Amino acid sequence: MDKITIIIFTHNEEKNIEDCINSAKLLTTQILIIDMESSDKSLATAKKMKVRVINHPFSHYVEPARQFGIEKASTDWVFVLDADERITQDLAQEIKQAIKNGKKLSYYKIARKNCFFSHWLKHGGWWPDYQIRLINKSYFISWPKEIHSTPKVRGTYGYLKYPLVHNFHGDLQTMVDKTIVFEDIESNLLFRAGRSATTVIFFRKFLGETWRRLAKRMGFLDGTVGIIEGIYQAFSKTITYLFLYEKSSSRSV
Repeated sequence: MDKITIIIFTHNEEKNIEDCINSAKLLTTQILIIDMESSDKSLATAKKMKVRVINHPFSHYVEPARQFGIEKASTDWVFVLDADERITQDLAQEIKQAIKNGKKLSYYKIARKNCFFSHWLKHGGWWPDYQIRLINKSYFISWPKEIHSTPKVRGTYGYLKYPLVHNFHGDLQTMVDKTIVFEDIESNLLFRAGRSATTVIFFRKFLGETWRRLAKRMGFLDGTVGIIEGIYQAFSKTITYLFLYEKSSSRSV
């Protein structure tokens, strides 16, 4: 498959990078790593596996590097892949067929099979979690740099049947570390937008997210892991507003 490049984004992903690259090779030999100043063995592993690496300035989240990576690819199609995601054999074959058929679609949405503690979360709003990952560069416009943003692509899109496997969080310590960083960034966006944070809002956000994840979207059906994840998402949402409260209080002093 010389018509598609897989772009993998990394920062200190030595635990994930080898398996990620091996899964990418199911689809193509055109693999490009955009590395954001890793200090572990990520780059050594990539070089050992003969994968091209381009450096990008460090960011706590991946979106600032998305457009940069897509622009560096020289093929007609690109597939955006994070280091904690895996392409399966079924998905690779489906992508090959989609490109070969030459349908007049400019991009595809792909479901993610989110796994936590090796458990597939089928409820709680985690499935099917469609993401835009397969893009025809001719129709690509831009990828906004804001956290959790989605790409702007012209034309029409389709859906692929087979999912990506997403081993998100890794472990509880990593999960907490990421939350502190990401929710601080989210709180900055809310602060600039003039949003408020009060005691009532703290309770409303925590209880509302708990109800949404565990009751409305039936996260409890995923057992203990689903309940942990639902409670954690409520905690994460509340942390954002605690940070916002701190920033708002500092401004008023």
